[in-house]
Amino acid sequence: MSRLSDDDIHWFNEGTHSELWLRLGAHPAAGGGVDFAVWAPQARSVSVIGSFNDWDPAADPLVPRATSGIWEGHVERAGLHALYKYHIVSHRAGYRVDKADPFGFRHQVAPLTASVVTDLDYAWDDAAWMRDRATYNGATAPISIYEVHLGSWRRVLDEGRRSLSYRELAEPLAAHVRQCGFTHVELLPVMEHPFFGSWGYQVTGHFAATSRFGAPQDLMYLIDVLHQNGIGVILDWVPSHFPTDAHGLSFFDGTHLFEHADPRLGFHPDWNSCIFDYGRPEVRSFLLSSALFWLRAYHADALRVDGVASMLYRDYSRKAGEWIPNRYGGRENLEAIELLRQVNTEVYRTVPDAQMIAEESTSWPMVSRPTYVGGLGFGMKWDMGWMHDTLNYFMRDPIHRAWHHNQITFRGLYAFSENFVLPLSHDEVVHGKGSLLGRMPGDEWRRFANLRLLFAYMFTQPGKKLLFMGGEFGQWREWNHDDQLDWHLLEKPLHAGMQQWIADLNALYRRSAAAHERDFERDGFEWIDADDSRNSVLSYLRIATNGEHLLVVLNLTPVLRESYRIGVPFAGAWTEALNSDGETYGGSGVGNLGEVVAEAEPWHGRTQSLRLTLPPLGGLILEAKRPSGAPLPPPAGILPEPA
Repeated sequence: MSRLSDDDIHWFNEGTHSELWLRLGAHPAAGGGVDFAVWAPQARSVSVIGSFNDWDPAADPLVPRATSGIWEGHVERAGLHALYKYHIVSHRAGYRVDKADPFGFRHQVAPLTASVVTDLDYAWDDAAWMRDRATYNGATAPISIYEVHLGSWRRVLDEGRRSLSYRELAEPLAAHVRQCGFTHVELLPVMEHPFFGSWGYQVTGHFAATSRFGAPQDLMYLIDVLHQNGIGVILDWVPSHFPTDAHGLSFFDGTHLFEHADPRLGFHPDWNSCIFDYGRPEVRSFLLSSALFWLRAYHADALRVDGVASMLYRDYSRKAGEWIPNRYGGRENLEAIELLRQVNTEVYRTVPDAQMIAEESTSWPMVSRPTYVGGLGFGMKWDMGWMHDTLNYFMRDPIHRAWHHNQITFRGLYAFSENFVLPLSHDEVVHGKGSLLGRMPGDEWRRFANLRLLFAYMFTQPGKKLLFMGGEFGQWREWNHDDQLDWHLLEKPLHAGMQQWIADLNALYRRSAAAHERDFERDGFEWIDADDSRNSVLSYLRIATNGEHLLVVLNLTPVLRESYRIGVPFAGAWTEALNSDGETYGGSGVGNLGEVVAEAEPWHGRTQSLRLTLPPLGGLILEAKRPSGAPLPPPAGILPEPA
């Protein structure tokens, strides 16, 4: 009996089917054998070839399902773990090809390319996490993300430096993330990809976890263990392009089925790959189903959508004459915009406690605003501008920073225009850029101090946080996907101190409502002094709805500053919660003896002020709570500045 109802066919051809993985592909039948179904509308014939029929194209033909473009059939002698492909003979004269299953749940390890009949049976043990997931995933939750490339996080050094399997990774990864205090792990694409050096961004299996590290159930186990340890999982999802490998989606049935035929629309010049035809209804159903598949079948908590900017603009990375305007004569890719809105709407409708996060590098408006007000419908967006401005600033010798002060304060003009994630991602430690630590100026002590200061700035700015693996302990080398991280560095005090600094920042970020509750709200942030370029000092407040305040003061030069006065909104004691110059972290130990009491000395437009010692290249985070019943302080700036 067919797995496809007439309604399934209608929704698929309409572009609204969101559960195609349950209908197309290879599914072991209850009574034995395997049901196969594949979309190839321009095929003259389609058959299943595999290990069960000696790869004979004549042995197991499929039959077309009316005019849907779908070919289906039951193969009795096929079974679980069988290898298979679809042999397609096109109406295009002389064209025949063997293709992997676009809906296959597993494929052979590259360079082999056959699909593998697989089920997705797994006994999950993360019910508690899934029940409360909305608490950990919401806009007011602390979200601190550890970005990981599974193939190079750790390796087995006495076995040819092979990568760990999903199951081997589960316990040590969970333990490390817990030790460092991150709330979520983001995995570079785990979908099947033929070229390891693409880091997973050249996907051929949009419904298949890569077999390099194990079976689908092994990836489920990894996610399950992370959930049991209170750690969310974000998966990179790549709807922006796909590779041209012969066994994949490209020219699937002898026609440009998944991609545009015209290279001005269908070929990506940056990545030498194909661009999906977002206007084709069946392609929309394919991508919509892929997004929902990873959230439902694998219990992913969020998808980070790669390459959104390349989807939005028809002229992305193209010169004049190399692109085709839309029907209104503009550069916007209207079909891609419609797809993104459709996917986001369906995700939040059916998996409301999940998140959709856009990697979008332009000033496209309202990326993380609802579709019903004209937005793209994402929950969050990477702040790429913050990443570039911040790293460019911190790479400067501190002697020059006074003349580039606006580079570090510019974000204040747009910080709440989107729901931002602040990323220090894999893209910033590759292609000759060097590591984060290696890009800091000065001698060894100053490099570490600068990096600790950068992290203090990142963790106290409005927005969720993301750090690529290795940054947490200050890896010197640029990331190499063919090798593991330099874990031996943790034997050295400065590197161990860096990891402790990240752990303590994460702990403060998680426990302090002022640090995370209003990451996306303007009222949760207030400058004290954004203009002290002469001293290269920044000071600002993070404010919670319950009256908790964090005071952040960043001394961006190696000059010790004593009796530096800061205006504060109310009287009382301010506790020095964290100091990046602490000896525990490898600093010089300059600080404020744990607490400073406000004085009735007007400063920065406020009636109270603190007199602080600012350590060299140091970040101070002080905390206090507005006394119960105390009136709100007047708006800053209404008092005259002292002479």
